Amino acid sequence: MNLLDRAISVISPEKGLKREIAKKKLGIVNSGYGNYGANGTKKSVIGWTHSGGSHREDIEDNIDTLRQRSRDLYYGGSNLATGAVRRLRTNTVGIGLHLKPSIKEEVLKITPEDARKLEETIESEFSHWADSTHCDMERLDNFCQLQQLALINALLSGDSFALMKTSERTGSVYDLRIELIEADRISTPDKEKLNPLFCEGVEKNEDGEVTAYHISKFHPLSYADRKPREWVRVAAYGEKTGRRNIIHVMNRERIGQVRGVPFLSPIIETIKQLGRYTEAEVMAAVVSGMVTIFIEKENAGEGAALGEVVPEVQQVDADDENSIELAPGAVFDLDEGEKANMVNPGRPNPNYDPFVIAVIKQIGAALEIPYEILIMAFNSNYSASRAAILEFFKVIKMYRAWFAADFCQPIYEEWLSEAVAKGRIKAPGFFSDPIIKSAYCSAEWSGPSAGQLDPTKEVQAADLRVQGGYSTREREARELTGTDFYKNVKQCKREKEFLKEAEGSAESSTAVTDGNGGKESDAEPDPGRDNRNPGNDGGQAGEETEE
Repeated sequence: MNLLDRAISVISPEKGLKREIAKKKLGIVNSGYGNYGANGTKKSVIGWTHSGGSHREDIEDNIDTLRQRSRDLYYGGSNLATGAVRRLRTNTVGIGLHLKPSIKEEVLKITPEDARKLEETIESEFSHWADSTHCDMERLDNFCQLQQLALINALLSGDSFALMKTSERTGSVYDLRIELIEADRISTPDKEKLNPLFCEGVEKNEDGEVTAYHISKFHPLSYADRKPREWVRVAAYGEKTGRRNIIHVMNRERIGQVRGVPFLSPIIETIKQLGRYTEAEVMAAVVSGMVTIFIEKENAGEGAALGEVVPEVQQVDADDENSIELAPGAVFDLDEGEKANMVNPGRPNPNYDPFVIAVIKQIGAALEIPYEILIMAFNSNYSASRAAILEFFKVIKMYRAWFAADFCQPIYEEWLSEAVAKGRIKAPGFFSDPIIKSAYCSAEWSGPSAGQLDPTKEVQAADLRVQGGYSTREREARELTGTDFYKNVKQCKREKEFLKEAEGSAESSTAVTDGNGGKESDAEPDPGRDNRNPGNDGGQAGEETEE
């Protein structure tokens, strides 16, 4: 209260109280957001219980439960959850993101022709390593398959990790090996639980820089591993070389966040409830489809009573004598005094499909996956389906750029460093100047294209964009078909030369010289002659074919 309010309150406490209440109400009316989302007096929000905290309280403290529930939904808990994760995985990396070296010749001061030749050499050398299982420490997957595994684990668990190790192997030119680590194994050692610089296995320094990761020697959820709890500390970067030792694939959403959130986290409850509802509807439809007859008698008979087995008709659970399994055409005989009440579930429910579709649309909105793509049903017109695909591929491009930057590019740079060190790739100044190294390491990663609903329209639009200078042939080839423009041109050139040569051979084979050296191309075949072999005419001298 100010001085005037205090004076009024001394003279008339009742008027002073009314004055103070009026001032509070006036403040609420003029409080901006306090009158809307932060209002504490409206009935619509007065019962809104909310809580919040830093990234530790909101994410890291709940990450274990989120991971396990997300995996449960994926591995059979919900067909919709399984489809959503796989749809994102398939469209983001597909059969694997393809390397396209993009050397900056301006920085390196080399000609474009030399840059193209060097790019072809790099791509050929990288294929030797990436297309074999030698790139995998476990020697199970090639690089494309490692991409799929790393991404799907990042979506399910929130993040995934990869160690970049080296080991010699027979049949492999390069020693770089990738070892994927599941997110659960990155955890804080027991003795560091109270250390504020540790957060779910990630160690930071006083400046907030990530310095190391702590990897458990066993999976914390495995019942097979009964060994003592031990951890291995892996520095994020080498102290002398600055070499990256471990890759952390994570899409951050909060400032200060060090562990990722599973892809299905926003819709875990909704999708679980939808699964339960679907299961209940299916069960109700099954029960409704079974025609069951109950026989009611005035006096007790010798027939089987409720709970007893009628041979080949009624099946009773051996562990529970009160449990009766219904079957199509089942007949139940009731004891004296028992009466059957017929229950009709009224299934199938005509409102099931509209309700489920409405819920799926909300789930798709939360996951940024259009409804048509989420359930793979393109029942709308061309414009609507095309709009859904375009919106979805905006999301795909974002995920692809994130994954390429977190996983593919660091591994490629590490491989290229080894290739240059071994002399397989000639790159002057690679280790002496970081700018030159960056120019050599520049690359693009292309994946599956969006596809075309109407290929003719898509190709025509691509031609117009190239003619207007809004795009390039290289970009259009990558986005339309997922191929490389330069390789396409070279292959087309080879095909044209092959066709030209084949057509020339065909024309020459049809030109047959006559006895005077003239060409007879329209001669009728001789019925008594073996026309399949011009040199075999049943003992007569054969005519020579002009090659």
